[in-house]
Amino acid sequence: MFNIYTEIILDHYQHPRNFGEIKNPTKKVEVANPLCGDKIKMMIVFDKEKVTEVKFTGVGCAISTASASMLTEYIKGKTKEQLKKIDKNFIIKMLGVSLGVNRIKCALLSLEALKKLL
Repeated sequence: MFNIYTEIILDHYQHPRNFGEIKNPTKKVEVANPLCGDKIKMMIVFDKEKVTEVKFTGVGCAISTASASMLTEYIKGKTKEQLKKIDKNFIIKMLGVSLGVNRIKCALLSLEALKKLL
């Protein structure tokens, strides 16, 4: 079996960026992966069309937490139009590791949350 936990993923898992709550978000959403128990709540603040703040909370494996941490870092300052272009391939490339079928769902949980926020 290959090791999917690169240093970057472990760093984002152990020290997630943008972890916490936003007091008055423009929108918030909760998503879950019933297969493994991962849960993410994502909150976002838009100033017109741009993301000014984004945070998440939740419990999950290293892949889902790292994915949420990395995605929230990336989307700050982006417009809704830019966010709509983010897809499965972007997330996989961002993580930079090979993922099995079960781990793909973990990696894409934060993307599911983002799409629901739009």
